[in-house]
Amino acid sequence: MDLNKRLDLIKQVGEEIITEEDLSALLKENPHPIAYDGFEPSGNIHIAQGILRAINISKMMDAGCKFKIIIADWHAWANNKLGGNLDNIQTAGKYFMEVWKAAGVDMSKIEVIWASDLVKDDKYWAKVMQVARNNTVKRIVRCSQIMGRSEKDSLQASQILYPCMQAADIFHLDVDICQLGMDQRKVNMLAREVAQKLGYKKPVAVHHHMLMGLSQPPKTDLSGAERGIELKMSKSKPDTAIFMTDSKEDIKRKLNKAYCPEGIIEENPILEYCRYIIFEKIKVLKIERPEKWGGNLEYNSYQELETAFENKKLHPMDLKTAVAIEIDKLLEPVRKHFESGKAKELFEQVKNFQVTR
Repeated sequence: MDLNKRLDLIKQVGEEIITEEDLSALLKENPHPIAYDGFEPSGNIHIAQGILRAINISKMMDAGCKFKIIIADWHAWANNKLGGNLDNIQTAGKYFMEVWKAAGVDMSKIEVIWASDLVKDDKYWAKVMQVARNNTVKRIVRCSQIMGRSEKDSLQASQILYPCMQAADIFHLDVDICQLGMDQRKVNMLAREVAQKLGYKKPVAVHHHMLMGLSQPPKTDLSGAERGIELKMSKSKPDTAIFMTDSKEDIKRKLNKAYCPEGIIEENPILEYCRYIIFEKIKVLKIERPEKWGGNLEYNSYQELETAFENKKLHPMDLKTAVAIEIDKLLEPVRKHFESGKAKELFEQVKNFQVTR
């Protein structure tokens, strides 16, 4: 695959790339750069972490990247996820891997690394210390967003370690591309700032879009990346997120009451799911409706769909019905995967865990 096609694939993933010049230079000199993402195992998994993650990983690998996933169990432990119960966190990590497998990620082509293995290496902790020594507490606290926290929160001492560990992950795994969500950009920038000073290569940051939750967006003064983080799908608000094992009835119920005002395309979660998920999986979106309301419709691209919706040629309920059908099709093999065996056992355990922020 030529350079332009590889760049185009990665640009499809990255809502923000820091920097495109660095990425172009990297791809010119390295046919198989190392890209990574990390996940806190913290309970059930929604479509942003499941389906969208599978789409993005596939594109990165098609562009020639070797992909690594960190199951960030120690990070989740430091962040007090699942009540700070490390055993439960690690069970949730195993569940995550089963979800990705069921969602179509070829796990045999991905290197999976557990943070609990990284921390056994003294050289890893030396890197954590290097990052910490070359930053102020104030600078580290500014990264608290990566943990779902605010600079105004009263942080535990363990949470101060978290950004230092995440930056050290990048250096320890010899990462070329940090391919994480927009909510992780502050620590990626920290890693870029200190990399060369500490004798490591400066990673390229490819930040993917944060899929919206289903509720009406709040009115605030935030904009850009900060606004996207505010709107992102969250498992702590289960009725505003679609989970990978949701039933057909759950999907329909959640989408039916989702925010989707007629003719409004800005910050519309139903349209977002069409853009970032459905049209990545199908070429034509079919809208079924009675003849008295104009009969069936077909849209061959997201842009065609968006234009029709903006011009009020497509009613929100007709769109919601079609989106529910398509998402249900995508989740059906995942649900089946968790009906028996090891996968079912993991899912039953995770369902009983108390999710903590």
